[in-house]
Amino acid sequence: MSEKVLMKGNEAIAEGALLAGCRHYFGYPITPQTEIAAYMAKRMPKVDGVFLQAESEVASINMVIGASAAGKRAMTSSSSPGVALKSEGLSYLAGCDLPAVVVNIQRGGPGLGGIQPSQADYFHATKGGAHGDFHMLVLAPNSVQEMLDYTYKAFDLADQYRITAMILGDGILGQMMEPIDISPKEPAKLPPKDWALTGTRGERKPNIVNSLYLNPEDLEALNFQRFERYRQIEEKETLHETYRTEDAEIVVVAYGAASRIAKNAIDLAREGGVKAGLLRPITLWPFPKKPLRELADKVKAFVVAELSMGQMVEDVRLSTESLRPVYLSAHTGGVVTTPEEILEHIKQAAAN
Repeated sequence: MSEKVLMKGNEAIAEGALLAGCRHYFGYPITPQTEIAAYMAKRMPKVDGVFLQAESEVASINMVIGASAAGKRAMTSSSSPGVALKSEGLSYLAGCDLPAVVVNIQRGGPGLGGIQPSQADYFHATKGGAHGDFHMLVLAPNSVQEMLDYTYKAFDLADQYRITAMILGDGILGQMMEPIDISPKEPAKLPPKDWALTGTRGERKPNIVNSLYLNPEDLEALNFQRFERYRQIEEKETLHETYRTEDAEIVVVAYGAASRIAKNAIDLAREGGVKAGLLRPITLWPFPKKPLRELADKVKAFVVAELSMGQMVEDVRLSTESLRPVYLSAHTGGVVTTPEEILEHIKQAAAN
C-alpha cells in the first residue's frame, strides 16, 4: 500500500536518496537548497549513515570522490555558485570513472546573483561542467514526486554507467510542497563494483582509482571508452514527455518548473484556436534530439520557454537542424514567466 506525505521538493530529493541506499552525504548550506542538508542531518543518523557539513563546497565534492572510490553511494547538493565551486571535483569524478549524484537547485546569476529561481545553469550542467572531454547525465524533474523518483533513478544510472548524475532543479521546485508517494522501490540489478577500493583481503590485486595518465595514447583510449558508454546512455536512457503534440502546429520546449507553466499556456492557446503542444526534456543530457527532429517535419515553429537568456535554444536548433523557426520566451535573474507571456510567444510564432 502506497504512503503519501506532504513534502518540499528539497526534502523529496533527500528522501529519494535515502530510499536509493545513499548513506553518505557531504554538503554546505546555500539558499535555496539548504533543506536537503537539513533533512539529511536529521535522517542520516537514524539509518546508520554519514552526514557531514563540510568546510566548503570544494571539500564536500572531494569527500564524495573518496566515498565513491570506496564503493559507497554518495551525494552532495548545492545551488548555482556552490556547484560552480565543485567543478574541479566533477572533472575528477569523470576522470576516475566514479559514480556520484550531484544536486543543483538553481538560483539567479552570474556571480552570487540572487536567491530566486533560475534555469541559467543549463550550459554548465549539459556542456560538461568542468575541464576535459566528459558528460554528466542530467535529469530535470518538474514535480515534487519526480524530485524523489529521479533522484532514486540517478543513483542507479550513476552506478550502471560509472558516471556523475546531476539533478537539475530550481528554487520553485525545491521550495514547493506536494503530496508524494514514498513507498520503498524495487532494487535494480546493477554490475558489481569490483573496481572499488575496499581492500584486497589477500584475494585480488590492488585496485587503483586515478585520473592522471602521462601517456597520451592511454588517455585517448580511456576517453574513447568513456564516450562509448555515453553513446549507450544516449541510446538507452534519453527521456522526454509530450503533451498535446499529436496535431500541434506550434511546439513549446520547456523543462522543470517552466514546463508546468508552459502546459497552462498551451491549454490557453488551444482555447484560442491555436494548436499548440509541449515537448518536455526530462534528460537534458542526453537531450531528446530524435523526437524533436521528428516534430520538425510536422510543425510550423518551436517556442523555447526557460528561465534563462535562451541556453536551451541552441540544443533545440541543433536537434531540429534549424528546419523550423525557434522563438524564445525568457525570463532570468529570478523573474518567473507566466502562462500569458508564453501564450503571446505562441501566438507570435503562429502568426509568422
